[in-house]
Amino acid sequence: MLLMMVLGLMATGAIAGILAGMLGIGGGIILVPVLFLIYDVMNVPADIIMHAAVGTSLATIIPTSISSALAHHRRDSIDLGILRRWSPFIVLGAGSGGFLSQYIESATLTLIFGCLAILVAMNMMMPHTPKMGTILPKARPLEKLISSFIGFFSALMGIGGGTMSIPVMTALGVPVHRAIGTSAAFGFMIALPGALGFIWSGWDVAMRLPYSFGFINLPIAILLFSVSIFTAPMGSRLAHALDPVRLKRAFALFLIISAARMLYSVLA
Repeated sequence: MLLMMVLGLMATGAIAGILAGMLGIGGGIILVPVLFLIYDVMNVPADIIMHAAVGTSLATIIPTSISSALAHHRRDSIDLGILRRWSPFIVLGAGSGGFLSQYIESATLTLIFGCLAILVAMNMMMPHTPKMGTILPKARPLEKLISSFIGFFSALMGIGGGTMSIPVMTALGVPVHRAIGTSAAFGFMIALPGALGFIWSGWDVAMRLPYSFGFINLPIAILLFSVSIFTAPMGSRLAHALDPVRLKRAFALFLIISAARMLYSVLA
């Protein structure tokens, strides 16, 4: 049983790394449901199981997103202007999300996010995505609000941010490859403060697994990212080898599947 669990975690880390590099999503959309199942097998109490899955996912995303972002940077596919403008507010939002996670009902957030993700995916599948690039740069307060929102909800959901930031950037007219690369860089800025928030909020919880810091289980996180940091650059190469239109549609399909899984977990 233990060997199968270890092999399963390593396979999950490998897939999460490839998706992080290819789609700029950090890998959390894969990590969280797998960790939830594993923690359920390990009899982690229902009151903290989702928090433990999200916190450990964020800890795994930290090194994974660094590896992915460096691979994209070498291909000059990071929009440094957006990175500089959005980063402070993404960090603020992510830290707030991690800290406030202990007070927020996750089922409600999952329902809202799942519906929003399906709408975003449908928009991305349209032949001509609406462009907001002439509007948003003139409305910096709105830009700050959007980036804070991305950081906050991404940290709460244990994901790297690409699920939300890539559709927004492509709607702003950013080429999809640069949106993916920039999102990979955002992954670190979401995961680090988010993980610290989950450490803080779970520090005094008595029902945690051994070797846990707050809601983050260190051995499992290390096992996951020891594989994902090597597969993330592979995903980056795949992203640049694919056609942008097909890449957007693939991401939209991925988004619909992920959102459907979220909604099913709440409504079933």
